[in-house]
Amino acid sequence: MSDQVSDFDFDLPHTLVAEHPARPRDAARLLDVMPTGPFHDRVVRDLPSLLRPGDLLVANDTAVIPAQLDARRGEAKIGITLDRILPDGTWHALARNARRLRAGDVLTFPGTSNTAAIVSRDDEGGVILRFDTEGAAFDAFLQKAGVLALPPYIDRPQGPTEQDRQDYATIFAAHRGAVAAPTAGLHFTPQLLAALDAAEVERCTLTLHVGAGTFLPVRGDSIAGHRMHAERGVITEETAERLNRTRRAGGRIVAVGTTSLRLLESAADPDGTIRPFDDDTAIFIRPGYRFRAVDLLMTNFHLPRSTLFMLVCAFAGYDRMRDAYAHAIGTGYRFYSYGDACLLHRAPTPGETGA
Repeated sequence: MSDQVSDFDFDLPHTLVAEHPARPRDAARLLDVMPTGPFHDRVVRDLPSLLRPGDLLVANDTAVIPAQLDARRGEAKIGITLDRILPDGTWHALARNARRLRAGDVLTFPGTSNTAAIVSRDDEGGVILRFDTEGAAFDAFLQKAGVLALPPYIDRPQGPTEQDRQDYATIFAAHRGAVAAPTAGLHFTPQLLAALDAAEVERCTLTLHVGAGTFLPVRGDSIAGHRMHAERGVITEETAERLNRTRRAGGRIVAVGTTSLRLLESAADPDGTIRPFDDDTAIFIRPGYRFRAVDLLMTNFHLPRSTLFMLVCAFAGYDRMRDAYAHAIGTGYRFYSYGDACLLHRAPTPGETGA
């Protein structure tokens, strides 16, 4: 497999970029991609019939924060997108006009009395901020001053709407800290969860706080030069045991979204055993990676030349995913965060018969 980013490019008509989610959410289309054979066009509410009793569905329970802030340094306008909170309580953030900033500068936020001091900055547009408040008071500040950092391909000239606040949240959301939604989870409804329960499909959650780096393109021509931004993840001891118990009983691990998959693989031993996890991960999964923890992946359709398209090519096979995306484009599937989904079966590695 080539190391060139261009190998992961494809043409996508702009008309297929979803501006709004399907309603109801589980009415979105679902492309069923087996390792071989024809593709099957389904809808998300078919999911219970596609899984087996004893399978374990693993969703990301992070909740999106209003992470985009308009700041001032004197009269200069500085756009801030929070990325992740650090162990010492400071925040890593991406900043527009970051070159204007220096350590010790103090940012203000119009309409509030709050401030943030610049601790440091890097050469890639990143800054470390220390806000003058934390805890519940910081949450209140974000609710007042922040807005959702919707992906740039969702056209909102006047900014995110109140409807976006509802649409860009999953049914699993429990722990605040993500900049972007784990979008595969957007398709789930109470009715779908009840149907999964009736089909004896098990469920559990983990937490990966999706960072602002998820929006950044792969720069340069070579995949090898790309560095993933770190994101905070947690798998509890109880969840790790449920995952391992499912495997021992012959059930399959079904990751809801690439975020769940990345954290599961970060926590997996070479033999597939999942360990409790509470740390940052910057795992970069691309063709050639040997999967240890996940058997099936439900995910949305991703951007050309993106690390997420590279991940699905690694999971289901490069040629298979090129063909699946061509099928999706040709039959009008809707792409990206508010779009449709696919259910991918992991491509067998040499010596396997498949899951």
